Amino acid sequence: MKPWTTKKLRNLKKTNGQKLSMLTCYDFQTAQMLNESQVDLILVGDSLGNVILGYDTTVSVTLQEMIIFGSAVKRGAPNKFTVIDLPFGTYATRDLAIKNGLELFQKTKAESLKLEGHSKEILQSIELLTSAGVPIMGHLGLTPQSVHEQGGYFTHGKTSEEEDKIINQAIELENAGVFAIVLECVTSRLAKIIEEKITIPTIGIGSGNGTTGQVLVLNDLLGLGKNDPPSFCQPVSKLFNEKLKLTNTYIESVHQTAGNTQ
Repeated sequence: MKPWTTKKLRNLKKTNGQKLSMLTCYDFQTAQMLNESQVDLILVGDSLGNVILGYDTTVSVTLQEMIIFGSAVKRGAPNKFTVIDLPFGTYATRDLAIKNGLELFQKTKAESLKLEGHSKEILQSIELLTSAGVPIMGHLGLTPQSVHEQGGYFTHGKTSEEEDKIINQAIELENAGVFAIVLECVTSRLAKIIEEKITIPTIGIGSGNGTTGQVLVLNDLLGLGKNDPPSFCQPVSKLFNEKLKLTNTYIESVHQTAGNTQ
């Protein structure tokens, strides 16, 4: 299958209406596996702060960390359309957004970047970055970089006022030039409304099945972590336990071998 492009993604709803699959990835070897899979898009999310680095939130993730992990993923999956998060604070102003966005895009060789949220400054930054040749994916609803400002992790769009606000935000993001929008933890009703209101793809996470595509943290999907994933993710395996079992089998064999040499 030929790699996706922003042109193909923008025109997806006008053509065959294919559903998009998107998974996070943070390392070279996993990227190699995804490069041979049928996944459409790869996201190097700043969720690596939680999953890989053990931070409490994504707020602590730095630009340099995103460059390191994003570059590793792109080297492992050269044939996949890869999106990389601009981390917290790196696009707080238009000047920062241009400087840091160009650096992250250039050094990782990714196909696009993702910015969370919606504000006058972010809209202007999207326009500037796209004008400079950097494709941008938007992100609305639960935006983990703003978890403290939002007041925690919860589903968005439960009132008509919230619905109208997020719908208008999605329309303005499209007008600013994004080629797709992640909808995280919004009601399934709201996700369907936005999907119908805008012409670009919506990619849901914890937002029902009415979006153009779905994204999950691969580590959650495969059960690679010790803790349970978010309730909207139903793991297909529990590889944490399997890895522990296989590791202990090796350790026991070493102990037995050591005992036999005495």
